[in-house]
Amino acid sequence: MATKEKSVFFCKSCGNESPKWFGKCPACGEWNTCVEEKEVKGERLKVKDERIAMPTPIREITNAEEQRIVLPYEELNRVLGGGLVLGSLVLVGGEPGIGKSTLLLQTALQLSGKRVLYISGEESQTQIKMRADRVGIKNENCLILTETDTKEILKHFKEVQPDIVIIDSIQTLSSPYVDATAGTVSQIRETAAEMNKIAKSYQVPVFLIGHITKDGSIAGPKILEHIVDTVLQFEGDRHYGFRILRTIKNRFGSASELGIFEMNANGLREVTNPSEFLLSQRDEEVSGIAIAATMEGQRPMLIETQALVSTAAYGTPQRSSTGFDTRRMNMLLAVLEKRAGFRLNMKDVFLNIAGGIRSDDPALDLSVVAAVLSSNADIPIDNRTAFAAEVGLSGEIRAVTRIEARIAEADKLGFEKIFISKYNAKGLDTKRFHIEVVPVATVYDLATELFG
Repeated sequence: MATKEKSVFFCKSCGNESPKWFGKCPACGEWNTCVEEKEVKGERLKVKDERIAMPTPIREITNAEEQRIVLPYEELNRVLGGGLVLGSLVLVGGEPGIGKSTLLLQTALQLSGKRVLYISGEESQTQIKMRADRVGIKNENCLILTETDTKEILKHFKEVQPDIVIIDSIQTLSSPYVDATAGTVSQIRETAAEMNKIAKSYQVPVFLIGHITKDGSIAGPKILEHIVDTVLQFEGDRHYGFRILRTIKNRFGSASELGIFEMNANGLREVTNPSEFLLSQRDEEVSGIAIAATMEGQRPMLIETQALVSTAAYGTPQRSSTGFDTRRMNMLLAVLEKRAGFRLNMKDVFLNIAGGIRSDDPALDLSVVAAVLSSNADIPIDNRTAFAAEVGLSGEIRAVTRIEARIAEADKLGFEKIFISKYNAKGLDTKRFHIEVVPVATVYDLATELFG
């Protein structure tokens, strides 16, 4: 078939395609993100596709369980929705050096009984072998291939016939049917579509490792995240040993799950009880610390909220938060000043979520308020006390979802008291818990209960 070459202009930010150059992207509004690429229209990657699509009345469609491969790490199974679905395309994104390649190589080496094809476009076979020796090899059927051409990858795929494919990374792949360098918008879009075709046609799950940009989004066109079935974000602070695997999108399960790993000398270790490492071990009680009972997907977790309130050294007070939305913190400080009478307008306020974790659970509000009040009065809160409630603009303590699971988690970890909204307390059977449940209605009531 004859090929036709043409120039196409892409937006580096969102992947919008245009036949002519533009200064401001008409799709996302970003300036100076236009790049020109040569695109060759013609023959495409040929793979078998035995599926025949027919229109079917919805009542005649039968419900069938998706076939899944159970991976050796429960935390990875959790974020995937219970295992790796056959024929699925999974994108794992994260910062350089955070452990994406280590996580998937470890999974391949620990998955006995399955043939895994690990394709690397960034490291040599010797480099991968050095890492494999460090993390331990249990699966002798893990095959390493250093290749970036999708046509050659398909040829090796047909010869090996693997059960799982891992590609490190999608930005290094190149298709011979697109006249552009690897990593460009058109190449990422084309190679992702070809990997999706392989996964769906042969019913073999494919992992794609993806780089991220400086603003934290996955590099390449936005259509990459639309093509794949699951998007996992691997995040964490290099100064901490803990890594968080967060589900951003999942067509086969919940999109709000979270898995936690710990990085050590022998690779990654899964953390089955995250509440233990998210709570600091202290010999003595200090002010400004409160424990929040939060939910990440279906998992209850207790995390430590730390606040520091001090007199502003300069004219304008500082407001800073790590792991918590700064705008929401400012809102809670305004509520304390307006509804509870605490003068914080001339004081610096610093907030931190311990362990390097980020959370947007509304139930964090009450622990943030308690930590700020504790630091402002310099009175410590009993470290066996937890908090779980949302705070409204009028100063009311609002109910949150799954309160019983939050209380049960605090009870399991030996906490003696938990503050919740009085609206959550209606119909709640507190007799089956050993922990004392304290319902409060306003932030003023909370301050009275804590400090008298």
